Amino acid sequence: MARRWREDEENKYRRELHRLYVTENKTIHEIGILLALSDASIYDRLLRLGIPTNRKRKVRADNRRTDVQVPNTRSEKLAEFFGILLGDGHVGHFQLMVTLGTKEAPYARYVQALMREIFGGVPKIMTSNRGHTTVYLGSTQITKWLKAEGLVQNKVAAQVDVPRWIFEKPEYMRMCLRGFFDTDGSVYKLRYGIQVSLCNRSVPLLVSLQRMLRELGYSPSAVSAYRVYLTKIPDVKRFFREIGPKNPKHVRRYKMFARRWRSSKRT
Repeated sequence: MARRWREDEENKYRRELHRLYVTENKTIHEIGILLALSDASIYDRLLRLGIPTNRKRKVRADNRRTDVQVPNTRSEKLAEFFGILLGDGHVGHFQLMVTLGTKEAPYARYVQALMREIFGGVPKIMTSNRGHTTVYLGSTQITKWLKAEGLVQNKVAAQVDVPRWIFEKPEYMRMCLRGFFDTDGSVYKLRYGIQVSLCNRSVPLLVSLQRMLRELGYSPSAVSAYRVYLTKIPDVKRFFREIGPKNPKHVRRYKMFARRWRSSKRT
């Protein structure tokens, strides 16, 4: 239950919202941006303060945000973001989000900046009680566009695949692989080397990732147990050099394993 406001607080909030919502005729979303609050919080405050809501009087009553846009050209950054969404992303009706692990706060800030560069707006970062980090941006305009591009709400049930345009340029494939690996990939220490793993429950997606690796000159494994592997040491070294993962967690693990592997080769 929300804390009961003091009388001076209630008067302050009422004046503030009356000015923004009634006098200046701003939408709930625009007020949320100004006050750094969610749309739901602004709506709850309006009800709590007894300020009538009248959506039909708003200039933009179609819920279209003016601070975001859909890309009008394909780019390496967009290819990377599609890889991120295909890994740990979710496209709902009202918002898109990328949910990361408990040790990925630095990478969350990278995703936030990338999302903002592509779509505009102010993507938010939220940390759950368990420490998981989610980067999200609310816009039905963007979610509709992403779904038209092939992204779906339930990737496993739909057996989602990579958009065909990703294969048009080697740069697109490299960046898509980067985004996917940063979110749904792993790097392991083997007894005699290091292994890169790409994991997903969508088989068409794994087949496309395998195809990208082959077209870029790597030697990936067959699709097995919802994974594709790179095991040859030259492939692994080249992957981290050319694909250039941006998730610090993966980069740290690779450097640690590489040091141990070089040390073991000398003994």
